[in-house]
Amino acid sequence: MSELPKPSVLFVCVHNAGRSQIGAAFLAHLGGGRVEVRSAGSAPADAVNPAVVEAMREVGIDIAAETPKILTAEAVESSDVVITMGCGDACPYFPGKRYLDWRLADPAGRGVEAVRPIRDEIEGRVRGLLAELGV
Repeated sequence: MSELPKPSVLFVCVHNAGRSQIGAAFLAHLGGGRVEVRSAGSAPADAVNPAVVEAMREVGIDIAAETPKILTAEAVESSDVVITMGCGDACPYFPGKRYLDWRLADPAGRGVEAVRPIRDEIEGRVRGLLAELGV
């Protein structure tokens, strides 16, 4: 009996410094290795937003070592699900991929108090996605 391939999810936001990092971190954490997780952006920032790092630390997930990555057509093509985070970023389109747009507030330039509700909303959506993926 062969094992089914892992579903692959790509989180996309322009700077890959906030929402997409939160989504990827929660999916990696909650997915327990059952999902291949990526995140990227069309104009990556130099670093992950420090308020986002702190908000994730509060829930026991350390993303301090993460770095924003550039969005490539290959990353989209090799993903089963592509999730944009309400940031208006354009993704290459490949037939057969599932595209979702999660409209979320932008944590850029905001403190940890403003990031917490965004973090919590993303966690809920990631939990729902895991249930949909059946992993």
